[in-house]
Amino acid sequence: MDKDKVKTCTIINSEQKSDFIRANDPDSDSELLHSLSFSEDETIRAAVALNKSTPHKTIEILSSDKSEYVRNSVEKRKTELDISFEVHPTAIISKGARIAKNVIVGPFTIIHKNVIIDEGTVIGSHCEIGYPALNFPDAPPLEIGKNSFIRSHSIFYEGSKFGENLVTGHRVTVREKTTAGRNLQIGTLSDIQGNCEIGNFVKFHSNVHIGQLSKINDYVWIFPYVVLTNDPHPPSNTMIGATIEKYVAVATMSVILPGVTINEGALIGAHSSVSKDVEADTVVAGSPAKYICDTDKIKLKDGSGNYAYPWRRHFHNGYLPEVVAQWIAEFPNR
Repeated sequence: MDKDKVKTCTIINSEQKSDFIRANDPDSDSELLHSLSFSEDETIRAAVALNKSTPHKTIEILSSDKSEYVRNSVEKRKTELDISFEVHPTAIISKGARIAKNVIVGPFTIIHKNVIIDEGTVIGSHCEIGYPALNFPDAPPLEIGKNSFIRSHSIFYEGSKFGENLVTGHRVTVREKTTAGRNLQIGTLSDIQGNCEIGNFVKFHSNVHIGQLSKINDYVWIFPYVVLTNDPHPPSNTMIGATIEKYVAVATMSVILPGVTINEGALIGAHSSVSKDVEADTVVAGSPAKYICDTDKIKLKDGSGNYAYPWRRHFHNGYLPEVVAQWIAEFPNR
């Protein structure tokens, strides 16, 4: 007898035969297959393990089955489907979700069907990944890049795409139609309202609100309680997003009003209300924000006498070595 085939010879009555047929049927629903995984008959449990419609949480339960035969069936299934990831038994994962190797899913997390999660990603407890976007029919899948880390109680809607090394705090919300490059950081209690374009190595601290149609370029820093708005005369159906160019730093509790462009290397002082475009490498502050000085007038308060801006002169933590090398070459006399 082929060892890969389920041992039908142990089925001794009509009830077991019926359960065995259902355990093998790819059209059986996930709840039925989950209940059959607790059958006293190891051949039925093994059939459930080999059924491609069996949800991942059930597979993980069967991976510690008392029967070696069932455990071997689980290993065969995992080998066939290449789903070597760790899922908490309380997590709910749609069989339509595409999950790569070495993914960890925490307790009580829900992963919907329209989702692609790349290898090495960790998703904390009580998250909802790929939440249906009701106003976005035929939405493309939510794509989470490899080696990402989504902390607990976060919600990501379908129809967005994130590069590798995404990291979030807790209770983050990201709506549909958001695209982001690699190494995006989203702080605790921040929300991205969708239809946004975000570059590489962008850092949002906690409690940041990014309004729809915002465009944020590479290497931008946005500090706590900053708000990017989009409605020039609320409430209305008119939306004009803000644009933030490379290397900008927006200090805490500032508000960027609709349609404003903050040009490369600018610094927005804390508690500012920015209603007009900001020139490159300048400092603005106040409500309404006004020009204070050029950024190269500010020196580090470390006693060195070195310039604080452009910040890439001296701050290199967490950036790629090749990028840092370019920055060092850009400022040889830093």
